[in-house]
Amino acid sequence: MTEAGKRRGEASREAILAAAESVFAEHGFDGARVDVIAHASGYDKKLIFRYFGDKLGLYAEVLKRADQESNILLARVFAPLLADETLALQAPQFRSFLESMLYTLFDYLLEHPRFVRIMTWEMAEGWQTYTQIASQFPNEDLDQFERLFHKARSAGLLRSDYLPAIQLSTITQLCLTYLASLPLYKTLLPGEDLSSREGLESAREYIVAFVVAGMMADPTAPQN
Repeated sequence: MTEAGKRRGEASREAILAAAESVFAEHGFDGARVDVIAHASGYDKKLIFRYFGDKLGLYAEVLKRADQESNILLARVFAPLLADETLALQAPQFRSFLESMLYTLFDYLLEHPRFVRIMTWEMAEGWQTYTQIASQFPNEDLDQFERLFHKARSAGLLRSDYLPAIQLSTITQLCLTYLASLPLYKTLLPGEDLSSREGLESAREYIVAFVVAGMMADPTAPQN
């Protein structure tokens, strides 16, 4: 294939993924139709099947793209601690790491409302579709987090030794749930400008402070 052909193929693939993300966000996996995705992308349904195999394969690629994007951002947060893991033994540096991780997660979800909606569909449907493709997602970042978490816990910096993977998931879900619930909050609090830049920054600061305070151990408290 020529370079021009490769570029056309990449462009068509990206157009299909963008259209699929929009349709999955609007209708969930079960409600999304491949012919609607094909129409929205401007490409034939046969091409979708040739690229992605079936609807589940297309769905997996949509989520993989989001996973890769967020992993690239989180890798920058992890980089200083991976370069010098003794930083996970120092309270100010580890606190800064947790804060940066939360800011990154919140900002990514804020900038990707379609991904938020897809994840909201998954929660509502008991994660039945995601569990079929979960094995396709790498665990390297989770392994890194667990190693750093255990170091920080051993140093007395963290309150709990509860499963690091669940703690990370809970952090993500808290950010996701807040953003997915904004329409409800705006209805309940019509006098508050929650979607403004200032409103979102205030929410982010609150969530970050709330989570970090709950995770970090109080150095003045008696140790068990």
